[in-house]
Amino acid sequence: MASMKQLHIADPVAWLDTLIRADSLHVLLAFAVCLGLAWGSVWLLRRAFAGAELSILLGKRLVDGVLFPAILLGLTFASRALLTTDHPIAMYGVLLPVCISLALIRLGVKVMQVAFGAAHFVRVMERTISWVAWLAVVLWVTGVLPLVLDELDQIRWKVGGSDLSMRTMIEGALTAGAVMIVTLWVSAALESRLLRSATGSDLSLRKVISNTVRTALMFVGLMLALSSVGIDLTALSVLGGAVGVGIGFGLQKLAANYVSGFVILAERSMRIGDMVRVDGFEGRITDIKARYTVIRALSGRESIVPNEMLITQRVENLSLADPKVSQSTQVSVAYDSPVNMVVDLLQDACKAQSRVLPDPPPTACLATFGADGLEFSVSYWIADPENGPLKLKSDINRAILQALQANGIDIPFPQRVVHSLAPQGV
Repeated sequence: MASMKQLHIADPVAWLDTLIRADSLHVLLAFAVCLGLAWGSVWLLRRAFAGAELSILLGKRLVDGVLFPAILLGLTFASRALLTTDHPIAMYGVLLPVCISLALIRLGVKVMQVAFGAAHFVRVMERTISWVAWLAVVLWVTGVLPLVLDELDQIRWKVGGSDLSMRTMIEGALTAGAVMIVTLWVSAALESRLLRSATGSDLSLRKVISNTVRTALMFVGLMLALSSVGIDLTALSVLGGAVGVGIGFGLQKLAANYVSGFVILAERSMRIGDMVRVDGFEGRITDIKARYTVIRALSGRESIVPNEMLITQRVENLSLADPKVSQSTQVSVAYDSPVNMVVDLLQDACKAQSRVLPDPPPTACLATFGADGLEFSVSYWIADPENGPLKLKSDINRAILQALQANGIDIPFPQRVVHSLAPQGV
């Protein structure tokens, strides 16, 4: 492979002179062939892996993923090796940096989209990656980049026992970004593979494994980035002690939430999909993060609950031992109504609903003698409280009302007896 100095031409006149040669047209024709081969290869791979979760490599469209610029870059390198055996061709000084920049942009953007979804800062990071990559291409092609790097290397200062420069800081930041992208890619692929077709307690266990691996990879990536800058990692022992003191005082709540999150996932006392009631809020656990847990109520509202609260406070898990839940409704009838018939009608109205469990069966009883009539209570069991109890209760009440009306049983209105006393002496 030719050295990187051959990828740019510092003299613009000589560069333009080489572009009008016949061999430059051959390079453009070869590049067009490379484009066609890369496009065809990605098209075949998309058909071969249809339905597979390869959003980073293949993307949502034909040339949207990382695979297209990667294949194009490889084919362009191969064509340069074939066409520049006798003499270098300046056109590759433009095509190769463009292909490299396009591959880096695609890799960074797709990994950010997969790792963070539709977060607002993702668009900002996408534009930043694109601007930095294309600016580096322009500076490299024009031959200005080596001069800029030399000037940045002259800006130096000492940090402890390390001699740093602006160039090493920029290179370290780029290295840290590259390591972070690779780390997010690996962790996202691992999380997708671990969480695929996982449910219940198995899902929670795989979630804690995924979070642990991602944290470990991020830590290793940070250490590698610091080493690439030239910072002595032994000097971080003092910083580690300071961070420990900070966690012990100011960050103890944050640390407690993270530790509690791993405890919840490891013990599996609460799992994704469980119906819970905490601090007066009832709903289903939809996600367990390292710092907080997301609980979604049946009405659609979501509550962000710190993990420490789930460890230190009383939490009712409505679906840990048995998903069956008992519900009840009440109705009043006139005092002259047949009690046995009312009991049968109430039980039949519950049995007619498909969500009501046949075992244990619905039960109806005469609860009390009310001021206006006989008060009955009917209870029944369901196994899917996550689908909402209000709709089912409404259907049962409507069925009870229709049954009572069809059999001529009255639901009494509030009644009061008023005694009027005549005034004395009349």
